Amino acid sequence: MNKKPNLAIVGATGLVGSTFLKVLEERDFPFENLYMMASAKSAGSTITFKGKDYVVEELTEQSFDKPIDIALFSAGGSASEKFAPIAASKGVVVVDNSSAWRMDKEVPLVVPEVNSQDISWNKGIIANPNCSTIQAVVALKPLYDKYGIKRIVYSTYQAVSGSGLKGINDLKEGLAGNDIKKAYPHPIAGNCLPQIDVFLENGYTKEEMKMIKETQKILGDDSIKITATTVRVPVFDSHSESINVELEKPFEIEDIKALLAEAPGVILLDDPDNSIYPLARDAAGRDEVFVGRIRRDFSVENGINLWVVADNIRKGAATNAVQIAEELIK
Repeated sequence: MNKKPNLAIVGATGLVGSTFLKVLEERDFPFENLYMMASAKSAGSTITFKGKDYVVEELTEQSFDKPIDIALFSAGGSASEKFAPIAASKGVVVVDNSSAWRMDKEVPLVVPEVNSQDISWNKGIIANPNCSTIQAVVALKPLYDKYGIKRIVYSTYQAVSGSGLKGINDLKEGLAGNDIKKAYPHPIAGNCLPQIDVFLENGYTKEEMKMIKETQKILGDDSIKITATTVRVPVFDSHSESINVELEKPFEIEDIKALLAEAPGVILLDDPDNSIYPLARDAAGRDEVFVGRIRRDFSVENGINLWVVADNIRKGAATNAVQIAEELIK
């Protein structure tokens, strides 16, 4: 691929789309031409990027007739299902942020710190994992490689920005005393909702099953036993996760800490005597995955507990996609 590709942002006016642009600018991503695309509702609006004004085009079946090398998609699952194959058929490599392609066996599901090698077998579409899965596997990968993993128990505390602008607005209005319910079935202010996405026949939510299946696919190991409970909490930015892991081999806590301190994309914050551990407000606006509260789980052999926090819109979505694009142009 050219060192300076032609780039398209699909869903450019949305929360993740605007963060794509912020991350691209911060990381000085090289490009020749840039195209902004969105739904008919946003078409014709103007976005200023790096001092230049770009008119947002309506996403249509003809959008990829122009020479585009990479397209970063964040326009929702139905748009991705329709337009990603069209783009791929025209020679575009799509990095898709929706859930549409994640479990497709022909589509790599990539977190660059974990399985960048899978990019090589893409057939025009690369899937960006679920935000809560991304931060989890960045922390788990070093443990998996050194000790092996038998079982994972996920408990998540997920920010309202994961629901887009509607979720943010629900919390803002709720904090102002208005119990609106546009994003959730119940008010979110002063509340914790043990439902993210719809419930499935097995009693799990779709979000919980995403974490289970995506973790296995990214790590390339269907034998790992995983369960999950995902909860929406009244926090604007950054997802927090309690991760309980049963490793295959014995370990020493200090070795685990040393391993994570050196892991790519991880910042270790683990000094409980001084109340130092990962916080949602500290992770906001950052691209790293923060890990702390590391301690042995005495209830099971080779068990360990981790507290993992990351900005769900950046590392959990936009930054991960841009990192994939960076790998494509290497």
